[in-house]
Amino acid sequence: MDETTPPQHLNPLQRFGRDVKQVRLARKLTQKQLGTAAGYSEAYVSRVEAGKLLPRPSGKFAMGCDAAFGTGELFTDLLRRIDEGDHPSWFVPYLNLERKASRILTYDTNLVSGIVQTGDYARAVFRVSNPRASADGIEDKVAARLRRREVFEGDAPPFLWVILHEACLRTVVGAAEVMAGQLEYLRTLSAAPHVELQVMPFSAGVPATSTMPFIVLRFPDSPTVLYTETRVGGRMRDSVQTVEAALDDYDLLRAHALAPDRSMALITNLLKEYQA
Repeated sequence: MDETTPPQHLNPLQRFGRDVKQVRLARKLTQKQLGTAAGYSEAYVSRVEAGKLLPRPSGKFAMGCDAAFGTGELFTDLLRRIDEGDHPSWFVPYLNLERKASRILTYDTNLVSGIVQTGDYARAVFRVSNPRASADGIEDKVAARLRRREVFEGDAPPFLWVILHEACLRTVVGAAEVMAGQLEYLRTLSAAPHVELQVMPFSAGVPATSTMPFIVLRFPDSPTVLYTETRVGGRMRDSVQTVEAALDDYDLLRAHALAPDRSMALITNLLKEYQA
């Protein structure tokens, strides 16, 4: 980051890095000292301060800064606002719940679920859905989407169950190379102990239930939430009747989808086609 760059021209990560550096210098700490206090290397701190750490500094680092600087939750809040700023305002309430969920059940009919998209796949989606956005704006959206994976990096990640209609895998997003990368990532993801992945094949005919994508979030101590989305916004429902109906729908989808091993076989075959 150029020290002469006007503040108004800095992107959110550069502004975060600038603020870390200013407070660090005010506290008379070196990058190495801050890194040690926060549990990271000197090089990590340097990249944060330069605004070059992608997709963005970790939440643990922000908390470490607050502890080292005695700033309460200042940097933790700054990081959270970066996340929220890169998402549509109507999506933020869902995003906050997704971070707290113990189980995430997704069903998608046309595109791979956002939380398991690769960077190249997400970039291709955003370019189509945001044709007037700048290249930097697209990259900010991609980084924000990839940051959603951080919920799986803790000691007790949520259990993720993904059901993808076969159309999600056959609809070419970006290019064959992009699809190959996405399918390879799904294969890797499915091997994780906290992930189950199934494909609803075309051969199953009309889906057993809803033809619309939806997500169910379950929590240890809070009501289950159903999330649905259109291009103009998302909606969350937690009424017992609505949520129970959605869970019944999800059970039917699981029953009619391919078993996990057969789903992986189909994904592997499609991957070979994209790589040909």
